[in-house]
Amino acid sequence: MRENKTRTQTKKVKRVIDGYIDYKDQKQLQRFLTDQGKIIPRRITGLTAKQHRELVQAIKRARHLAILPFVSEAVK
Repeated sequence: MRENKTRTQTKKVKRVIDGYIDYKDQKQLQRFLTDQGKIIPRRITGLTAKQHRELVQAIKRARHLAILPFVSEAVK
């Protein structure tokens, strides 16, 4: 018999943003970054499209102002 291929389920972690996404709030933005410093995709975080666009813009602003690193220290 032939084995059925099962889809690998990605673990959805609900991360909630209440109100305004502030680019100066490092702790809030850090929750949406991986250990390597990459932005976690929308399908995993469970954010709406609008929230994710605002989040990405805030993370990029924070990186530009040196509030967040572009690459994690562990990767260097």
